[in-house]
Amino acid sequence: MKKVLVANRGEIASRIIRTCNEMGISTVAIYSDADKDLPYVQNATVAYRVGEPPVTKSYLQIDEILEIAGREEVDAIHPGYGFLSENADFAKQVAKQSIIFIGPSPEVIELMGDKVKARQTMIDAGVPVVPGSNEGLKTIEEACVFASDIGYPVMLKASGGGGGIGMVLCHTEEDIKKAFQSTKTRAKMYFGNDEVFIEKYISNARHIEVQIFGDQNGNVVHLFERDCSIQRRNQKVIEETPSPFISVETRKEICNAAIKAATYVQYYNAGTVEFIVDEEENFYFLEMNTRLQVEHPITEMITNLDLVKWQLLVADGGTLPLSQKEITSSGHSMELRLYAEDPNTFLPSPGKIEVFSIPSDKDGIRIDNGYGEGNTVTPFYDPMIAKLIVKGENRKEAIHKAKELLKEIEVKGIKTNIPLFQRIMDDESFTEGNYTTGFLSKK
Repeated sequence: MKKVLVANRGEIASRIIRTCNEMGISTVAIYSDADKDLPYVQNATVAYRVGEPPVTKSYLQIDEILEIAGREEVDAIHPGYGFLSENADFAKQVAKQSIIFIGPSPEVIELMGDKVKARQTMIDAGVPVVPGSNEGLKTIEEACVFASDIGYPVMLKASGGGGGIGMVLCHTEEDIKKAFQSTKTRAKMYFGNDEVFIEKYISNARHIEVQIFGDQNGNVVHLFERDCSIQRRNQKVIEETPSPFISVETRKEICNAAIKAATYVQYYNAGTVEFIVDEEENFYFLEMNTRLQVEHPITEMITNLDLVKWQLLVADGGTLPLSQKEITSSGHSMELRLYAEDPNTFLPSPGKIEVFSIPSDKDGIRIDNGYGEGNTVTPFYDPMIAKLIVKGENRKEAIHKAKELLKEIEVKGIKTNIPLFQRIMDDESFTEGNYTTGFLSKK
């Protein structure tokens, strides 16, 4: 592999380009008119304009991206996360061009992208799933009957959904009647599939995921778990590893379940198996993300491994660099997603970043930023401007480093969620590790 096109933008594009540079691999970046001045464009070997700011006219333009890939004679395409990363049709078209898709097979992407089919697959694999419907629900009446059978509250979900989109919590039959059609419409708009289903809502739950990795020779390993329970609107804000909640025995069981799931679907490359965990540490399969996750850096911090490098090696037909017994972890790591948004309303705060002073990477501190001083955050994309990653010998030290880091960072010109992070780091429930997915809704 000598040349990789990165079909993404911002901090993840910079992240992938950094590893490629270290491995002596040339990179091709793509950018919209809104992103032409972002750091990742300058960091790539060569960069191409891919279209106007709206994603449908730029980062989702499959034909344009493949035309650039052909022109540059790239060996592989890395989709990052979001955009086309879990688009099975894109993966198929990449393969037809005799270009390597840095991710799992299109068949697995397609299977795991349909939440209803994924549920049934996990049942077949012997992985516990949340009680729910194993088929799409066609009418409001059908949904109400099913919800009544399993008991309220329930979560109405888009079958093709992800990232918290297309999810509505329903406490009553009236809630379902109000949300059913709008959820179907939203699902069709975002995922091209209006199928919806219902799952039992687990109250006071933790959202815990397991990083898995497979190669094309059938080897599968896990790289431990991440706790992603600090969320707003079903989207993650802070992630940490190891989870302060689960026991050693549950950690072993949940990681083994993730390997069972990945092995059953013949998974290769990087992926994540997500679980919901109740107060008694019973865990249930939620979904499998067939890509690299936003929060992968905290796994890299505790394992001292480069997951993007692993992705490139596996995509090129290589065997996993380490066996399960050789993968170890140490310390405690956290990631704080720095957003250009109002810390109280969570509404985006687009505008020019007049001052962006962040410390350089040093022992126990890592900053993955997508923007620099003078760049403009536009309303066209997710408002995350950087990821703040810390590592300590233990959780207490990691929290201390996070607090110190938040004091050092200076951002002017836009609002950010730094004040929110400071409140969380001082919150007793958080410092004691006693929090659930409903933590922020109560603040």
